[in-house]
Amino acid sequence: MSTTHATRHTHRAPPGMSRPGAGPATRALLKVTIRQDAPNIAPWVVLISVLSASSVLIYAWIFPDAADRTALATAMRGNPALSLIFGPARDLSTSDGFNAWRAGQLGAFFAGLMTILIVIRNSRADEDSGRAELLASGVLARQSRLAVAVAMATLASVALGVVCFVLTVACGGGLAATLVLSATFTASGLMFAGVGAIAAQLGSEARTASSLAIATLAVCFVARGYIDTSGGGDWMTWLTPLGWLAQARPATGNNPWPLLVALAFAVVLIAVAFVLQGRRDFGQGLLAGRPGPAEAGLAGTVWGLAVKLHRGALLSWSIGLTLLGLVLGNLASSVGDVLADNPAMAAILASRAVTVSDLTFAFVITILQLIAIIAAVMGVQMIQRVHAEEIDLRVEPLLAGSLHRSTYLASNVVVALVGSGIAMMLAGTGLGVVASAADSSISIGEVIGQALLMIPGAWVLVALAVAAVGAAPGKRLVGWLGIVATFGLTILGPTFRLPDWALSISPLRHVPHVSAASPEWAGFVVLVGVVVALLAVGFVGFRHRDVL
Repeated sequence: MSTTHATRHTHRAPPGMSRPGAGPATRALLKVTIRQDAPNIAPWVVLISVLSASSVLIYAWIFPDAADRTALATAMRGNPALSLIFGPARDLSTSDGFNAWRAGQLGAFFAGLMTILIVIRNSRADEDSGRAELLASGVLARQSRLAVAVAMATLASVALGVVCFVLTVACGGGLAATLVLSATFTASGLMFAGVGAIAAQLGSEARTASSLAIATLAVCFVARGYIDTSGGGDWMTWLTPLGWLAQARPATGNNPWPLLVALAFAVVLIAVAFVLQGRRDFGQGLLAGRPGPAEAGLAGTVWGLAVKLHRGALLSWSIGLTLLGLVLGNLASSVGDVLADNPAMAAILASRAVTVSDLTFAFVITILQLIAIIAAVMGVQMIQRVHAEEIDLRVEPLLAGSLHRSTYLASNVVVALVGSGIAMMLAGTGLGVVASAADSSISIGEVIGQALLMIPGAWVLVALAVAAVGAAPGKRLVGWLGIVATFGLTILGPTFRLPDWALSISPLRHVPHVSAASPEWAGFVVLVGVVVALLAVGFVGFRHRDVL
């Protein structure tokens, strides 16, 4: 047989063309993907479901009588920071109303994050790794990979809704309220699966696509929080997709119609993603990546390489946190008006037990704690990339020369610590400048000083990730668990009347308050000591363990 004849019989159609048997091949790919990705999806489903079910369980335990529930409602309506995160507390007199407040927006955020990661992991990331090209060489249509990724996100969203409903009802949740709440999680997952699908076509690589999609989710969440906290009308909640879900009003209205709007929006986004996929080159994004410099420059050193690897994250996180500080600074200046509209809080202010200035700075501290947690997410993400580079076999060639392990790790750790610290200060400065300009009772110096003191608290979480990645990379999820635990203990712990020893687990609990008559500097020293100890564990472990 001639070479030309053999080539003609073995030629495959290009990835963009449909092929006979592509349908069965797509179904087979979906089955394989479900088996492979189910372990990554299950923790998300369990986490969000437990968030809802636990709200119902702990409500009767922590708030057993009417007086406790009235006090809870007063405290929540007088805390704009919690409205920013969880949305307005419409009805805290029942377990279903409490669950809708505590788990509603937070669960929708996590559901959106779950499906974004699912879609990009099973579509764009496969192109970066080369697996998609191998699949495209078989009997598989080009659209099949995106279809499988969207199908995986859809199945995960539906599974989340079903598991959350069954588990919450089993724990005592009402049927109608739990059904609507669970449906909001499913709707959020579907909408942001569409966002992830579009981002996968725009980004030049999976990391860029993830950043675009997650940034969109974060903007929607902050916009919804700002609208809820600033006292905007109900019509303003329609300006963000997460606001549509809030209009379903689980436990207080049980209105499913806004969820149909969310479903239609998801269908439109997914359809747009398929159109965009047909317009881009395989392995490339519609937003082309910038070519590298002709000369290595700073990237010729390990320190310059670390900066270059994390440059995108440094810029995007710094800009995002700065904008967040500016937005929340404007919100802080209106806290007094929001509190005055609350009759119960107005009575407390009239008794002179506390002043508006005190409550405003308490709000500022809570916002800075939230910003510190977000800055820690930035640092932990950079440290986790150290292990990702190791898995991709990019670290071993560097260490094969004269580069010491400690120097390599130090270059990444310094960028993570300094970067998160700078981002924290940018956000704090923006917050202080805007808030003090609108409210003379807020001191810009105190706000910036408080932001500076928050940095070691955020560094504890970054150092925890360094210890895990350096000494025991198999347990690297400890870094993320530290952030989740700190968020829960810092933001929700006082509300749930947790004992002092439990609240003290959060590093942000030990940050001194600059406005206090005598700040507790001992806690600050302890935080610095914990950072040093955790970093030492990470460096010693990295020196002695095997590198992949």
